Amino acid sequence: MESPGPIAFTIGTMEIRWYGILIATGAMLATLLAYKRAPKRGIQPDDVLDLVLWTLPIGIIGARVYYVIFSWNTLYRYDPMEAFNIREGGLAIHGGLIFGLVTAWAICRKKNIPFLSMADLILPGVALAQCIGRWGNFFNSEAYGRPTNLPWAIVVNGQHVHPTFLYESVWCGLLCLFLLYVDNRHRRFSGQIMCLYGILYSAERFFVESLRTDSLMLGPFRQAMVLSAFVFVGSIILYVFLKRREEN
Repeated sequence: MESPGPIAFTIGTMEIRWYGILIATGAMLATLLAYKRAPKRGIQPDDVLDLVLWTLPIGIIGARVYYVIFSWNTLYRYDPMEAFNIREGGLAIHGGLIFGLVTAWAICRKKNIPFLSMADLILPGVALAQCIGRWGNFFNSEAYGRPTNLPWAIVVNGQHVHPTFLYESVWCGLLCLFLLYVDNRHRRFSGQIMCLYGILYSAERFFVESLRTDSLMLGPFRQAMVLSAFVFVGSIILYVFLKRREEN
């Protein structure tokens, strides 16, 4: 399988890219999912929309800033203006999550909404958005893995490689379904869904990142693997703490 190219269609001289279409689609479906489930959480649906209006653009900015910082010397040092060319791809999900969650926390604090409840509400949708948005990497022929002879390999630059975007897309789709299942049937305390997201997404990302050839680096280490390890351990500790607090 080989990418048909990044451009979905054109309107006059304007190129509409799959990358933007898929990110927008994922964001809309994530918003709709949280909006529909909000009353069950005791959260006003309009508060979800207010949150999205702030966290979505700030999250995208954060994802780009994070990517540019870690790619500065290799991609943008001699052409800084290219850092604003987001249409070509280059968003780091960890940056988006960090900026987005901090923004969500600030909004929840201002509106007096329990942050853990809001996080539990929106994160299944975030996993869904990641599932859909990762296909933008396929159309851009980016975020792929090492050469492989596996039957599901994709072709990039004439070489068969691991479709790491696909691994993450499938995992995030299953993660969304699992989080919704736990939330509906087995939720025991506020923050449980948030912690499970942190544990399960970080475990997957740590493994998939080891296959990629375009990792952002932190010295000699792949930064996504380092951050995933910290989030994995931190989420487990927080899960145990919140669970014990609820039981006491």
